[in-house]
Amino acid sequence: MKFLYFLAALVIGTSAAKSQELYIFTEPASNMPAKSIGVRLTNEGMFSSGYNSRTIPEVMFGFNKNLMGHAQGFFSDMDGRYKLEGGSLYAKYRVLSIDNLKSHFRAALFARVSSSSRPTYTEDINLEGDNSGFQTGLIVTQLLHKLALSGTLSYAKAFEDREKQIAEMPQPDQMLGYSVSSGYLLLPFVYKDYGQPNLNLYFEVLGKTNPVNGRSYVDLAPAVQVVLNSRTRIDLGYRFEVAGNMAHRYTRNMYLARVEFNFFNVLK
Repeated sequence: MKFLYFLAALVIGTSAAKSQELYIFTEPASNMPAKSIGVRLTNEGMFSSGYNSRTIPEVMFGFNKNLMGHAQGFFSDMDGRYKLEGGSLYAKYRVLSIDNLKSHFRAALFARVSSSSRPTYTEDINLEGDNSGFQTGLIVTQLLHKLALSGTLSYAKAFEDREKQIAEMPQPDQMLGYSVSSGYLLLPFVYKDYGQPNLNLYFEVLGKTNPVNGRSYVDLAPAVQVVLNSRTRIDLGYRFEVAGNMAHRYTRNMYLARVEFNFFNVLK
C-alpha cells in the first residue's frame, strides 16, 4: 500500500513538475508525452519600426519518449499585406534523463530547417519567419520541485539567396544563440489531480552573437502561463532588448500570445 501511495505521488508530482518547463520563448529538454499530438496558434507583435504582426500555426508530434517534432507555418504583414511567408520543421531528441522524486535533469539535441520568402536583409537570423536556413543546438533542463531552470546553446546558418538581397543591407550569414530560462509553479499550492489549473511564471534571458563581427544583443522576456486540465495551455509574454549593438532586428520589443491544445495517446 505504501508503494502505491508513493507511485501516485510520483505520477502527480511528475505531471505538476512538467508544467513549469513549458517555456514561452524557448523549448525545454523534456519532450511532450509519447504518442501525442499538440496544436498551437501563436501571434507575435513587433514594435521595432511601427507595428507588425506574425501568426504561426503549428502542429507537434510526440513520437516516443525521446523524439518529438514540430511543423510550423508563418504568416505576417512585414512586407505589406498579410501573406504566407514560409514554414519550418523542428526535431528534438532527448539524450540524457536522470529522474528523482520531484526533480529531474534532461539533455536534448535539436535541429531546425526553415524556408522564408522574405527579403533576407536582417543581420539577426530568425528562422521563425524572417530567414531561410538551418539551426542545431543543445538544451539542458533541471527541475527542482516547483522551479525549472533551462539553458540553450545553438548555431544558425542562413541560406544565401542573392535574388532576395536588398542593396546596402547586411546579408545574414551565421549566428550563435544562447538562453537561460526559469519557470516557477505558482498555483496550485498543493497538487491533487490533473484537472487543477496551473499558473506558471517565467523569466527568460535570450541572446545572440554574430561570430564574424562580434555584434550581439540580450533580451529579457517575462511571461505568464495558464494550463487547464493538463491539456490546454495559454501563454502571454513580452521580450525587450536590454543590451546590444545589432541593427535591423524584427524581434526587438515583441509580445507573444499563444493557445495550445494537446491530444494524448492518439498516435499508434
